[in-house]
Amino acid sequence: MKLLSLTLITIFLAAVTASSETETETENENHDVDWLPHITSWSDKRIEINGQCDLVMLQNAAFAEGLGMNIHIRTKIVGAWSYIKSVAINIGDDVLEIEGSPNPKDEDAHYWFNGEYQSEELETIGGFPVEWEKPTPYKQQYNIDLDSKYPGKVITIDVINEFIRFNLNGDASVFGNSVGLLGDYNTGKTLARDGATELQGFEDLVDEWQVIPSEPKLFHQLAHPQFPDKCIRRESSSGASKSHFSKPAVDVEQAEAICSGALDDATVINDCISYILLGRDLDVIADFLVLKDYHHELLL
Repeated sequence: MKLLSLTLITIFLAAVTASSETETETENENHDVDWLPHITSWSDKRIEINGQCDLVMLQNAAFAEGLGMNIHIRTKIVGAWSYIKSVAINIGDDVLEIEGSPNPKDEDAHYWFNGEYQSEELETIGGFPVEWEKPTPYKQQYNIDLDSKYPGKVITIDVINEFIRFNLNGDASVFGNSVGLLGDYNTGKTLARDGATELQGFEDLVDEWQVIPSEPKLFHQLAHPQFPDKCIRRESSSGASKSHFSKPAVDVEQAEAICSGALDDATVINDCISYILLGRDLDVIADFLVLKDYHHELLL
């Protein structure tokens, strides 16, 4: 894989709360899936997913004049939280699966390309260049460059420890025919698989877009639950007391104040905020506050 310096697109952040949907105010071509996980739909509706299963983020059979694109995420429950454990992207005949590592000292890139772990064949996916870098001591970043077909457009995947988030930078020419959890691009409605029924509740939306047997299996291994077993709800998870996550002691506004007051790099500020909201302890937050020059190691 080639190395390239990338600018991380600013993410939307929200406190972990009970299941909810909220409207965002900004309209742009960046659509985000954060690691908690939060999804910014095509209509800029922010949806929080609380549960564990494989989900269809996006299906677009018309992408790149019929080459096709599928994006699936695998969420996992850990105590009071759920997060994105891995993401699998299919373009044409190729599949790239990415996941993180709970070991903060692990600097390896954990990916499968067409089912092969850390395949040296990974240069492009569906003909689009894939680039990887480690821009800070605690972050890995993948970039799928769509510029050859869609000038200036890119898919960015960030990995911090075991957490994954990604950003879809594109307009109607890229994603106009997409369906899935992100909704209908042209109307902004969160539709069912029939393309007509509008789903208002996020739990109905998640159940509707769980990966089903007729769809491609993009992950290299199956994980429970698989359809027809429904997505596991967070409240039914066992072992919460053993989680290494804890409830954040501050809300999003307080987290922004803490991080923005000590840092001047937008990327590190966003990561600092996210880690606070993920319930990381004060030692971790202190490490973030000395990362302006990226010379300190993040210790968990």
